[in-house]
Amino acid sequence: QLQLVESGGDLVQPGGSLRLSCAASGPTLDNNAIGWFRQAPGKQREAVSCISSSGASSYYEEAVKGRFTISRDIAKNTVYLQMDSLKPEDTAVYYCAAGPVYCDWSDPGEEYEYEYWGQGTQVTVSS
Repeated sequence: QLQLVESGGDLVQPGGSLRLSCAASGPTLDNNAIGWFRQAPGKQREAVSCISSSGASSYYEEAVKGRFTISRDIAKNTVYLQMDSLKPEDTAVYYCAAGPVYCDWSDPGEEYEYEYWGQGTQVTVSS
């Protein structure tokens, strides 16, 4: 069974950077798209980014476009989310998820299509 573990969340000041990691165990991620989602207090969970199974295409939510970068290292069975120029509104619990999802430049797929989820990691952006 595929298991995902996020790490890298922290308290940072506005303008700072973090790199989140999503490490997989069990089956490899080769046949899965990987999505990053976030949920802030009082708000619905939203898709932040995704990367296709091949790594050839990726999606970014408009609010993070140009600031966040998703990547995957197939050999290490790990996906990363590099977050730069962080803003207070980026504060949320961040989750990685995997599934046989069609992820392209304009569509992260449906949330229910992501079958495997990590436990989440807290990102807090505050001065």
